Amino acid sequence: MYKFLIHYGLHFVFTALIAYLFYKKEWKKVYFIFIATMIIDLDHLLASPIFDPNRCSINFHPLHTYIAIGFYAFGLFFNKTRIVAIGLLLHILADFVDCFLH
Repeated sequence: MYKFLIHYGLHFVFTALIAYLFYKKEWKKVYFIFIATMIIDLDHLLASPIFDPNRCSINFHPLHTYIAIGFYAFGLFFNKTRIVAIGLLLHILADFVDCFLH
């Protein structure tokens, strides 16, 4: 149960906190974008089984590979993609932490 709470707490609560702390004037819009970046979890549909609570997503699913993470980090350097990049990297961080919780 604690793994579930930590994982989804990072996905939803921590991202809300980051949105509020760094984008106070438009935190709701930024938070929505952060939540929308969870679309990268569609790559889980390519796995069999689709959900495995003991599987580490990092470097297993195509949109969670180190190469993809590099592209997300590259997006930080451009104003037009920065918020999406932050959202993607926060998502990866939540999944990364999840890899160490058993």
